[in-house]
Amino acid sequence: MSAPASAPVDKSQAGVDARQYHIGIAPGEVSSVALLPGDPFRVPFVAEFLTDVREVAHNREHRTMTGWYKGRHITATSTGLGCPSTAIAVEELARVGVTSFIRVGSSAGLQPGIAPGDLLVSEGSFRNDGTTDAYLPKGFPAVPDLELTAALGRHADRIAAASGTSSFRGISASDDAFYAETPEWIGQLNRMGILNVEMEASALYIVARLRGLRAGMVCACSSNLVDGASLYDDTKAALKEGWMRSIEAALETAVELEL
Repeated sequence: MSAPASAPVDKSQAGVDARQYHIGIAPGEVSSVALLPGDPFRVPFVAEFLTDVREVAHNREHRTMTGWYKGRHITATSTGLGCPSTAIAVEELARVGVTSFIRVGSSAGLQPGIAPGDLLVSEGSFRNDGTTDAYLPKGFPAVPDLELTAALGRHADRIAAASGTSSFRGISASDDAFYAETPEWIGQLNRMGILNVEMEASALYIVARLRGLRAGMVCACSSNLVDGASLYDDTKAALKEGWMRSIEAALETAVELEL
C-alpha cells in the first residue's frame, strides 16, 4: 500500500515570520517603506541620500540597503527586471514589515515632448504582463495608492521645475517582452494615450492592492519611443540625473506621508 499523499504546499503561509527565501531578509531588518529600483546597482544611488546606511542583504537580483532620511527609516530593495521578480520582492518585503512601496526606475516615454531625464508619475498601469493574470482577471485595474501618487506628483513637479526639466502624470503600461515591442505596438500605445512603458508597475500595484499595502511609482524617462530618443543613443547622463530626481521625490513623499 502506498503512503498517503502529502497536502500541497500553501505558499501564502510557507516561510511567514522567517528569513525570506529570495530577498534574504528577516522580520525587523527593514523599515515600513521601501523604494524599489529595478537594478541592484541603483540601490546605492538611494543610499547616497541616506545616513547610517547598512547593506542588509544581496541575494540574486534583490539587493537591500537601509538608512535614514529626514528622520524617516528608509529601505531600498531592487526588484530585478520584470513582473515575476517584482511580485516576489513585494510579497516577501510585506512579510518582513514593509507596508508602503515606491518604484523608482526607468521608463520609456510614449508621447511627444517627453525627454530623457524627465519624471513620469504613474496614475495606473495597463496590464500587458502574465504575472498579474495569475493573481486576478484582466478586468481588475492595476492602480496605485491615490494619496501616495498625489504626493509623488507634487514633489516630482517641484523637483523637476527646480532642475529645468519636466514632470508628467498619466497611465503607464507594463510589458513582459522588451524586444517584442514592435513599432506597431508602440504606435498603438501612443494612440491609446499611454504616457510611458516599463516592466514592473502592474505587479507592484496588483500585489499591493491584494495585500492591503500602499504603492506608487515615479520613473525617470530613459528614452522616447515616438520621438526617437533611444537607449542606444547618448541618453545615459540625463537618465542618471533623472533617477536621482525620482529618488528625491520618493523620499520626500515618504517624509510627508510618514510612511
